[in-house]
Parts: sequence; C-alpha cells; structure tokens
Amino acid sequence: MSGADAPRPPDRPPGLHPPSYRHTSLPQVLPAVAASLGYAVGEGRAGDLTLAPARSAVVVLLDGLGLELLRRRAGHAPFLRSLLPTGTELACGFPATTATSLASLGTGRAPGEHGLLGYQVAIPETGQIFDHLSWENGPDPVAWQPDPTIFERLAAEDVAVVRIGLPRFDGSGLTTAAQRGGRFVGANSLSAGIRAAVRAVTTNDRALVYLYWGDIDRTGHMLGVGSPEWTAVLEDADAQLRRLAEALPRHTCLTITADHGMIDVPFEERIDLATDPELDAGVRAITHEPRAPHVYCEPGAAAAVAEAWRGRLAGRAVVLTREQAIDEGWFGPVARRNAGRIGDLVVAMGPRGAIEDSRTSKPILLQLLGMHGSVTRDEVAVPLLHRPAESD
Repeated sequence: MSGADAPRPPDRPPGLHPPSYRHTSLPQVLPAVAASLGYAVGEGRAGDLTLAPARSAVVVLLDGLGLELLRRRAGHAPFLRSLLPTGTELACGFPATTATSLASLGTGRAPGEHGLLGYQVAIPETGQIFDHLSWENGPDPVAWQPDPTIFERLAAEDVAVVRIGLPRFDGSGLTTAAQRGGRFVGANSLSAGIRAAVRAVTTNDRALVYLYWGDIDRTGHMLGVGSPEWTAVLEDADAQLRRLAEALPRHTCLTITADHGMIDVPFEERIDLATDPELDAGVRAITHEPRAPHVYCEPGAAAAVAEAWRGRLAGRAVVLTREQAIDEGWFGPVARRNAGRIGDLVVAMGPRGAIEDSRTSKPILLQLLGMHGSVTRDEVAVPLLHRPAESD
C-alpha cells in the first residue's frame, strides 16, 4: 500500500496526500490533445483522458486558476462556467507550482521524470540553489531536461506548433527545458495572444496552438485571491476567451487548463527561519516555495532536522525524507538523474501557514499574499475545460 491509498499517519494534516499521476492529471493533457488530432506522441500517457477528434487545437493555460477558485468565482466568469459541467478535474502534481507544472504539461511526464521539481531546487553537483523561473546561473536547459517535449514530437509530425506568451519567454531557460518545439510568438496582452492563436489555426491546415497567460497568478500573489482586483482579472480573461471561442474555425477544439491554484496566507501565519533557531539548526538552505520547501541539511544533520521539524509542525505539515517522498509517489516515478535534486527533507504545508527564510529570499517574495505549492485542493486541483470541434 502506498501513495494516496495509504492510511494517514496521525501527525499529518487531513486532506494532504500525494497527487495521483495515474488518472486525470496535468501531464495527460497534451498527449490527449495530440491523440485527438490523430497523433500518438505521448507514449500512451493520455491515460483516462479522451478528447473528441479535431483537425486543430488551441490549448490555453491560465496561470493560477485553480478549480476551487473558479468554482467559487464562477459568477464572474460566465463563459468558463458554461464549460464546467462537462469539465474534468486534474491534479497538477507536486509541488503545485508554475515551473513544475509547465514542464509536466510540456513533456507529458510527472515531475520526477522531467526533473523540474519545484520553483527552486539545488543542483546536486554544486549544492547551488537554482531558480527555474529566472534560470539565472542555471545549467544547460536541454541537459537539465533532455526528453523531447510533446511540442517537439508534434512538430516532427509536420503539425504547425505555435506557442504564444510574453516576448521575454522566448528562448528562456524554462521555456527551452519545459516547452521547446515549434514556433514561438510573442504577445504582450491576452488579446494579442488570442489574435495570434486565431491567425495560427486559420492559416495552417493542422495546428496545435498553446497560449499561456499569467495575470491571474500575478494578481493573486500580489493582492490575494480574495481581492476585487483578482476578480476583475478573471472577468477580463473570461470575456476574452469567449471571443477566442467564437473566432475559432469549426474544426478547431479549445482546451483551457491551469498550472495550480492558490490560497492567501496571512503574514502572521508564516515561520521565518531567520528568527527561529530551533528549525534553523542543521539546515544548510531551503528553497523559496513557502508552502512546499525542499530542505537541504548540513552533512549528517538530516535525521535531527527531520525530528525537529516534525515535532514543531505536527498536524500542520507533512515532513518527508527524500526517500519517503520518492517511495510514497509525491513526484511520481523519479528518474535516477533527478533524485539528487530533491531536498534531504520535503515539506507540504496544511491548509494554513508557510516557511520562509528572510536572509536568502528575494524581498519581493516575502511580500506576496497569495501562495501555492502544497497539495490542498485549493492548490492542486485544476480544471480541464474543453469545447470540442464541430463535426463535419
């Protein structure tokens, strides 16, 4: 017995379980879309997810739009709400964060297979904490994630693959590692991205268009998912996606998903290692995913650190050793080359709280109200909303 089927130890918060990668999960989305276009490029990874046939497809990822957030605010999103009854719930994976999820989507593989195991991880050879989003001083992205992406595989089948996002994402380390393949089109607004998507499917006989938009996530981080500004951004995205659906050719399907959800974490519910000597003892570094940090320990200190963290966080978080996290399937199957990237300890916070280190965090991260990373439903459940192509 393992994973979500195992009984919950008494010190673990309720509702926290390793996500399942065997059923409906984010890595299955692009293999299922490819199969709907007639291409088996995901090595059977579509799993239980089946979509109706189409000649072309547009896939939109709305960063930060968790399923529970959408359900609670569905009155502000009439177009997305209209797709909910036929939608599917996906698990985005662990940790529930953008870099990991974009790689899961792009490669069709679980985090342990693609190796982008969080917003940050340590490079095993150097111990350097490395940021997947900025890729500053990072390794060669293709060496870091060498497996072909679904985009590359479809492009090799002569499908017109077009990826749309902010111009600065073109050729970035994260884009190259997680979502390389086909042609990139820069768009500085969602409306510009939608125009580019419509143009791509109307000028190519068979196309896969991927459109990423990050304003929902950005607003949630800065102002919180309970803010009126967050609601306004959702309303704008909903209206524009309705226009996209109305403009698509009849042979084109539309699929909308997300990379994670989000919760607001009050500042008084956060622990700062800089002012907490008990939890800081024996810790060499943590990654700055406050809801799900990797903890890297000083040599020989991992057992003592695990005991201290479990004692303090009992009932508030899951604290796993690297070996436990792998054995329980938190990252899915873990490739040998990726195991050393996982912290000596892996933490998943319960419904409240966060772990930070103000000595090493970027100051802007300490100011964020909205957070994600752990495996509460609000963070890990994401929607798959699909409008099929019209049959000929």
